[in-house]
Amino acid sequence: MRDSIRFLKAGKIIELEDVGQTETVLDYLRLRLRQTGTKEGCGEGDCGACTVALGRLIDGKLIYQPVNSCIQLLAMIDGAELVTVEDLVDDGRLHPVQKALAEMNGSQCGFCTPGFVMSMFTLYHAEGQTKSRKAVTEWLAGNLCRCTGYRPIIDAALATCFDAADDAFSWRAGETREKLRELADSRDIYIGNSEGFVASPASLDGLAALYAQHPDATLVAGATDVGLWITKHLRQLPKVIWLGRIENLNRVEETPSGALIGATATYQASQEAIARLSPDLGELWRRIGSKQVRASGTVGGNIANGSPIGDTPPALIALGATLELQDQASSRTLDLEEFFIDYGKQDRGPGEFVTGLFVPRPTPNQIFRCYKISKRFDQDISAVMAAFLFTVVDGTITEARIAYGGMAATPKRAKSAETALIGASLENPSTWGAAMTALFSDYTPMTDMRASAEYRIETARALMAKALMEASGTAPATLRLRTPMVEAAE
Repeated sequence: MRDSIRFLKAGKIIELEDVGQTETVLDYLRLRLRQTGTKEGCGEGDCGACTVALGRLIDGKLIYQPVNSCIQLLAMIDGAELVTVEDLVDDGRLHPVQKALAEMNGSQCGFCTPGFVMSMFTLYHAEGQTKSRKAVTEWLAGNLCRCTGYRPIIDAALATCFDAADDAFSWRAGETREKLRELADSRDIYIGNSEGFVASPASLDGLAALYAQHPDATLVAGATDVGLWITKHLRQLPKVIWLGRIENLNRVEETPSGALIGATATYQASQEAIARLSPDLGELWRRIGSKQVRASGTVGGNIANGSPIGDTPPALIALGATLELQDQASSRTLDLEEFFIDYGKQDRGPGEFVTGLFVPRPTPNQIFRCYKISKRFDQDISAVMAAFLFTVVDGTITEARIAYGGMAATPKRAKSAETALIGASLENPSTWGAAMTALFSDYTPMTDMRASAEYRIETARALMAKALMEASGTAPATLRLRTPMVEAAE
């Protein structure tokens, strides 16, 4: 066991023994190092002003990913290379993305600029990206410019980010890889005492033992939700266990029957496998948060926090996903829909934690559709999330699985509507009416800041009609509008 975290910064290995349970990377940079280039904006991972890059070895490759330092706990950067805007200047020379932003007038008030620089830095080092405005805007969707200076920023990215990397980081990549391998070890991290600590086990057995002793501890995977408990709710978390160092818990495995996703697998890491199950599912993953959020946030965390407006559970419930859980004594599986008992309450005993889930692949006679309705297209919480799986034989629905988020205290199936759809003909819309009406008995949604109850129920009915029309192939052109990813797959 070790009582410190270790990471790489500016080519040097940093070791810290005094790490607070809720100390963020942003606080470390600004308050400890007095490196104020990284800005604090929204404090919730939405604006991107606080973006830094983390370099890690992934399948032997050095990969730089953008993260929101305002909600990234300091303990979570153990074993990584931390890169900030101050680290980019090489012997007095600006980095190519900084130079391009300056020359193309991509900085106005300048507050957002360091965040854009760091997101562009990760794009500069990304492999296999096709040069296009769309690629840039998707990469920078998590960085907001209040001065509306997007055009020159995008121009600067197009001018610099799609050629082979040629900077100090690429020149010393071999040395960096060696230092990151040196940092990697199989020792558990434990900083603190029994009353308060931040810990990071290196194995499932270590996690099970520690969590059995401290079932009141907060488990953290990506911190894209827990980070807001700290910055917005001002919660004190005396005991924090970070799961990011447990071997194989981040696994993503594809099989002919579906995909197995480990509890700490990020949205970014699982997106390709998910998209191969269904293009709709892949598009849903792409619309979860920003590049920064998807690089840190995990599918397991989205499930385990039990939010009624979580994006992934309705789609996974419709597909019949099963959940894996474990404690110190045993392990078990259960249908994902059974995990959500009530608002803020899940079927998880003391000391029990999620280890992964299995998502079945739709069969050839099944049609899957999912839709996210939110006020903003990108990077917003859904007001209504809807998912449909229809099993069709000779044009007749023989089985239906329908799940919604944002309509009840938990993600919930529409059992009455499902029953009403059995025997319905895709060729005869008049057979769909009973299911549309049944939604009124399946849900009693609430009114909140995102939508009214009336809007939610009418939207839920409209989305069911949209799914049925798309499944039947009779949807009018205005309803057949699909995203480019979905259209390409179909």
